[in-house]
Amino acid sequence: MTTAFLFGALASSAFIVGVAIGLFTNPPRKVVAALLAFGGGILVSALTFDLMEEAFETGNTASVLTGFMIGAIIYVVITVILDRMAARSPKREGRHSQDVVEDAHRKPETAEQAVISGTAILAGTVLDGIPENAAIGISLQAPGEGHSLGIVLLAAVFLSNLPNTITSTVGMRQEGRSRAYIFGVWLIVAIACTASAVAGYALLGGLPANVVAAMLALAAGSILALLADTVFPEAFENGGPFVALATAVGFAAALLLAQLTG
Repeated sequence: MTTAFLFGALASSAFIVGVAIGLFTNPPRKVVAALLAFGGGILVSALTFDLMEEAFETGNTASVLTGFMIGAIIYVVITVILDRMAARSPKREGRHSQDVVEDAHRKPETAEQAVISGTAILAGTVLDGIPENAAIGISLQAPGEGHSLGIVLLAAVFLSNLPNTITSTVGMRQEGRSRAYIFGVWLIVAIACTASAVAGYALLGGLPANVVAAMLALAAGSILALLADTVFPEAFENGGPFVALATAVGFAAALLLAQLTG
């Protein structure tokens, strides 16, 4: 349990680092996009060769594919609901960092709109982080790879959380949110994601092999949906075709890390 907490806390520390960078600096968009794509490449490798491979080795095919699809469906359904909630604010068109309208800080909003939109943005940000961090905790209980899989996922989650947090923080600044508000939001996200890593570890104790396999696959399905919904579109929008190379480098780096820790 302690190991799961430490791994989750280390992965979630990217939120604190990212919000500090986003609040006090103005990093080039292409650099942030490259970091985002690099982290995405690591996640692709981790979910393909680590989570899914471990899931297939642990349980049967039906359990793995069912868990995988459920994870993707849950992510998409919740995302659609949160996008509609966030868009109720005149400052935003959705819950993602790039969805801030022009001159958002000058747009008036009612208290109700602010609460609904803020809740959706917070919930959406937590939703983005939970599958990744839960996968870390799940991986530490996996019967095969164990800590080596957790290390790969830790690196992947940290490197994908960091640029996401930077761009989202910049978006909140454009809305006119206070530094206290922004830091408070990300602190809640960090705590929730650390807790999800601990929960992922605790939930696997004594469960049947097929259930463990399904949970590994569910985390993988959620992460793949996250990559398609947020990571790669945002990276390409801000970095252009160059981010494809950063993605490939991230993928290769994850394979190398897996070999070194395996």
